[in-house]
Amino acid sequence: MSKQSRMKKKKEGYVPRAAQEQHFSKPKGSGEIKNGIFVYEGDITVDQLAKKLGLNPSEIVKSFFLKGKLLNINSVLDDELIAEICIEHGIDFQRKEIVDPSDFSKENIQDDPSTLVERPPVIVVMGHVDHGKTTLIDRIRHSRVAEGEAGGITQEIGAYQKEVKGKKITILDTPGHEAFTAMRARGAKIGDVAILVVAADDGVMPQTKEAVDHARAANLPIVVAVNKCDKPGANAEKVMSELAGINLTPEEWGGDTVCCKISAKSGKGIDELLDNVLTVAELLELKANPNRLAEGSVIDAQMDKREGAKATLLVRNGTLHIGDFLVVGNAYCKVRRMINEYGKPVKEAGPSTPVAVLGFSEVPTAGDIFRAFSTDKEAREIASQRQQKALNKNRSQGISLDTAFAQMNKDEGESTINLIVKSDTQGTSEALKDALNKLSVPSVNLKLIRCASGEVSEGDVVLAEASHASIITFNVHASALASALAKEKNIEIRHYDVIYHLTEDITKAMKGLLKPIFVEKVYGHGEVRAIFKSSKAGLIAGVYVTDGVLKSNSQVRIFRKEELVETSKLTSLKHVKDDIKEAKTKTECGLTIASNFKIEEEDTIECFGMEEERQDGW
Repeated sequence: MSKQSRMKKKKEGYVPRAAQEQHFSKPKGSGEIKNGIFVYEGDITVDQLAKKLGLNPSEIVKSFFLKGKLLNINSVLDDELIAEICIEHGIDFQRKEIVDPSDFSKENIQDDPSTLVERPPVIVVMGHVDHGKTTLIDRIRHSRVAEGEAGGITQEIGAYQKEVKGKKITILDTPGHEAFTAMRARGAKIGDVAILVVAADDGVMPQTKEAVDHARAANLPIVVAVNKCDKPGANAEKVMSELAGINLTPEEWGGDTVCCKISAKSGKGIDELLDNVLTVAELLELKANPNRLAEGSVIDAQMDKREGAKATLLVRNGTLHIGDFLVVGNAYCKVRRMINEYGKPVKEAGPSTPVAVLGFSEVPTAGDIFRAFSTDKEAREIASQRQQKALNKNRSQGISLDTAFAQMNKDEGESTINLIVKSDTQGTSEALKDALNKLSVPSVNLKLIRCASGEVSEGDVVLAEASHASIITFNVHASALASALAKEKNIEIRHYDVIYHLTEDITKAMKGLLKPIFVEKVYGHGEVRAIFKSSKAGLIAGVYVTDGVLKSNSQVRIFRKEELVETSKLTSLKHVKDDIKEAKTKTECGLTIASNFKIEEEDTIECFGMEEERQDGW
C-alpha cells in the first residue's frame, strides 16, 4: 500500500487488520470485589484482573514466568490461574454463574430475605380410589364437588383455596384411580404437604402405596387421614399396622407419621387433621416474595371450543397480574383474563393461588413451569428459544429405522424409536396401535407420535422432522407433496401391507438398539508343572493345558489345592520362545501374570473373560 493510500485510509478512519483482530479478540469479561470476594464472569485477561485487584500486571506476568508459564498482559486466564493469583494475594474468588433465561429449571432471581413473607401451604390430597379424597375436600370447603363427578371419581386435578383458622391453605385434589397415576405424580411435585387418605374399612391398597412413592419422591411430608372410621367394619388399628409396614409408623406407635382418625362424611376429626397439617406446614417455613414477577406450575390445561387454549396455573412465587407476559413450556401468552376457582374474574394472583388463564398460543402441558416477563418482546424471545431447544432435543432423542437395525446404543438409559403410523382405516390404526404397544424389548422405548387413518400428509412429514420419527404406512401411500417434502427433509417412509412384516421389522429395529450384555466365559484350565526364573520376565510358569484353551491377554484365576488364591491377567503366553495367541488342550506353554503373586507347582490356572451374550438367541 502506497504512502498516499495509507494517509487516505487514515483520514477515513481505517483501522489496520492487526488492530481489528486485536480489538475483536479481546475477551468480554467483568468482575468486581464484593465483601472481600472477587466475583467474575466471562473471560478475564491478566490486565483486567490486575486492575480489578489493584495489582501490577507486569508483576503477575513476571511471577508466572519464574514458574515456567509464559503469559502477557492480554493473556486470557482460566479459572485455575485466576484462583492462583487471588490466593497469592489473600483474596477469595467466585465465578458468577451465567443463568440461561430460557432454562426454567433454575432460579433466575435470588430474592432478598427481607422481601419474603409467609405463603399459604399447598396441600396435596392423595390416596386410593373411593377412599374419600374428594369428600374430604368437600367437607373442608363446604362444597359439593363429588356429586358432580362421573362415577364419583375425580377426573381432573382441581385446585381450591380455603381459610382455616385465619390462615389460607391451597388444596390440590389428585385422582386416585390407577388410570391417573401420571396426573397424581404431577400433583405431588407442586405441593408442600401431602394428606394421604386411607379408608378404615379397606386399608392400604396398591394406589395408596403409589401415592406414598410419589409424595416421597417429591420430598413431601405426609399426614395420614384414616377416613370412614364411623363405618361398620372400620378397623383403624389394622390400617395403622399396614401403614407401619410401608414405613409410615404412626406417632402413637412411636413413629413420626401424624395419623388422624376422621369421617369426611360427618366431619368428625377434620379440625384435628387441619391443625396437624398447619403445624407441619409451619415447620417448613414456606415463604415467597409477592412483589416480583410470577412463576409457578401448570395444574391443568385444555383447548376450550369457545375460549381457546387455557390453563389452570398455581403461582409459587411473585404475583401474577392482568397484562403480564407469560412463557409456559414452549407456549406464549399475554394474560388478558384470569378466573378463580368460583369462575369469577380476578386482577391478580399471589403466591400459592390457583387461577385459570386464557389466551395461550398453544395448549401447555400439565406440570410445566411458567414464568412471567416484563415485556412482550422478552417473553416471545424466550418462548422461541425454548421451542428451538425442544426441537433439537426431540431430534437428538429419536432414532430412525433406516439406521436402527445395525446401531448399538452407547448411552445410558432407554433408547427411543419414534413412529408415525398411517393406515387405510381407523380400525386398522387401532389394531396396529395395539400390536405395536405389545412389542417389548428391554431398554428400548417405542413411542407412537401419531397413529391415524389417511394418506401421509405434509403435516405428518413436518411432525416427523420435529420429533425425529420414522413414518410407517399400511395400505396407504404418501401424497406427492408429502413424498417430495420427505425426500427434501430426509424423512424415512416405509410402506407395508402385512401387519406381521411391519411388527417384525419394528422388532428388529428395537433389538438392534439393545445394549450388549456381557457374561463371564471360562476358556480353559492348565496345571503348573514347573517354575522358571527370568531376569527380564521374572517368574515364568510352565503350564500343561488340561482342557479348553488358554488365551493371551485374558484374565486368570489361580487355585491352590482347590482354593482360590489369586485373580490376575495374563501378560504373556509363549510356546518355547514364540509368542502365541492361545494354547490348546494337551499342549504346553509358558505364561506370566500381571501381579507379583508367586505361582507354585501344582497350582491350577483357570483362564476366563467377559463376552457379549446375544439376547433371545439372536
